[in-house]
Order: sequence, then C-alpha cells, then structure tokens
Amino acid sequence: MSKFFEEFQVGERHQTYGRTITEGDLSLFCAFVGYHVPLFIDEEYAKQTPYGGRIVPSALIMAFSTGMTESLFRMTVIALLSVDRGRFLLPVRPGDTIRTEVEVLAKKETADPTRGIVVFRDRVINQRGETVFEIDKTVLLKRRIPAQEST
Repeated sequence: MSKFFEEFQVGERHQTYGRTITEGDLSLFCAFVGYHVPLFIDEEYAKQTPYGGRIVPSALIMAFSTGMTESLFRMTVIALLSVDRGRFLLPVRPGDTIRTEVEVLAKKETADPTRGIVVFRDRVINQRGETVFEIDKTVLLKRRIPAQEST
C-alpha cells in the first residue's frame, strides 16, 4: 500500500507487523557485516557485561525497522534525504519481537510539482511496549500527477 506525498497527514501514525529476532538473524548478520564484537557473538563474555548476555547490533535493528516500513512508500519513494536524531534507548536481545510505529512529523512541497518531502519518526517497540529505538527520516516522495485537462 504505497502512499503518495498528498496521502500522508501530519500527526498520523502507522503500525507495522511484528518480527521476532532469532539467533540465526543475529549470527548471520554479524557474519555478513564482519562484526566480531564479543557482546554480539560470545554469550559467556556478554554475561559478564551490564547487559547480562548478548544483544543485537544497532545496525540490525535499523535494518529490520527500515524493512518493516517500506510498504508505506515502496512504489513512491524517490530518495532518503537524511536520518536524524537516532537514539538507542534499550537493548534488544535475540528472542525479542519488535515492531515499528511510523509517525508523520512534517510535510513540505517542493518547487517540482511531481515531488514532496515528508519527515517521519520511526519508533521501534519491543514485545513489552517499550521504545527501544527511534529515528527521524526525511524522505523525498512522488506526488500524484493531476490529470491533464483536455483542450
């Protein structure tokens, strides 16, 4: 259900599906990107940290959240212009289930009538209803092109 610029309203919120982060997700992601941080891959080491066990890398949380939100503008996105104010608030562990709530913060028309800018705030929420991560994204979206008037 991709939405065009005009279809977003400031203040509206959209909920994504939930996704449980598995041991396989964590292992494959760390191997894929080359993370050899003991906090992510060594349970015995991680037990000795203030977290009491392994946690999920922030980049994996951001990647899953981005994937969860893409249906809002899958066919209308032109570019991601910026990401701002990213904050990791609580650790995420293998076995946690996350979902993303997307809030429309602002909209701005551009000089090009085929494009518009929308600022979204993504909040990643765990199975206990706690916000674990949030970030603001500024996105360039397609606008609906008005039908040409016949002469």
